[in-house]
Formats: sequence, C-alpha cells, structure tokens
Amino acid sequence: MVTGAGMKTFFCRLLPPRASFPADITPEEMLLMQQHAQYWRGWMEHGRVVAFGPVADPRGSYGIGILEVEDDAELQRFIANDPVILAGRGFSYEAHPMPRGAVHRPFATA
Repeated sequence: MVTGAGMKTFFCRLLPPRASFPADITPEEMLLMQQHAQYWRGWMEHGRVVAFGPVADPRGSYGIGILEVEDDAELQRFIANDPVILAGRGFSYEAHPMPRGAVHRPFATA
C-alpha cells in the first residue's frame, strides 16, 4: 500500500532492554532483532516506512523509524505486533507525531 493524503507520520524510537545493549546481546535477542528488522522491512516494502535502523548514540544505542499510518490505532497495532514487543524481553517504544509528515520522494509503485 502506497501512502497518500490523510496519513499520519510518526518518529518511533525503540528503547533497548538495558543500557549495555547491544554490547551484551544474547543469542535470543539477536534472533529477535533479525525478526524485528524483517518486520520493519515488510512495512517498508509496502510504502509505510520512510527509514529505520540503529543509532549508535554514545549515551546509549537505540533504534529509530519513521512510519506512516492511517491513524493512532494502526500505530498501536504496529508497535504491539513488533516481534521484540511480542517477546516481552524488555524492549519498548516511544512514538512521536511529525505534524507536517515526512518529506521524501514518492515511493515506487509495484
């Protein structure tokens, strides 16, 4: 689905389960992060994700993503269905609206 008028844009920040992450990532967490990346890629392929990836902040690593959704309920479903959240391993999200949306070239249509 290619996004259009009326979509809401959110800056999403994935917070790790502990300050030492990812330096001490466990094999289970590595698998979860791979599933998490696949999840975001799937939404990107449908034109709903502008960008996503890890941030190597010297104060502590985290992940970011810019997501376009139809409404707040879709944002909450997206977050709730991320494999790292479903696993209940201490990851959490912050999501903040981008009032004017994301500025980007139009996504390619299939």
